[in-house]
Amino acid sequence: MPRQWLLCSLLLFGGLAQAEAPRLIIQRVPLAGFTYHTGPAIWPLLHEGDTLTLIREANNPHDSLAVRVDWRDQKLGYLPRTDNGAVARALDRGTPLQARISRLREHPDPRQRIEVEVSARLRSGP
Repeated sequence: MPRQWLLCSLLLFGGLAQAEAPRLIIQRVPLAGFTYHTGPAIWPLLHEGDTLTLIREANNPHDSLAVRVDWRDQKLGYLPRTDNGAVARALDRGTPLQARISRLREHPDPRQRIEVEVSARLRSGP
């Protein structure tokens, strides 16, 4: 079956029509601080695609632009300090952002175990 026909079929018959609105990926970054929080204890429960919660910590004593990353109300870590500015400012403006686990892998370096993807919904129309 040609790829274009399959895509059209999915759109026409609801396979993609029911899907979430298109999203703009803002960044994909490794999770910082994984070993200092609940990450190691819940590692076996995590899956690629899992929804994450971004929590702005403007009063964080180590980083005024800190963005905490939670999984099911458990603190996993933070967006890296070198990459959190745009997301922190967007959250401060009230921009709705989503985050998910985009990659999981066993690795001796904890900073390489979880990749976080942050995205925003694209607006439709003016």
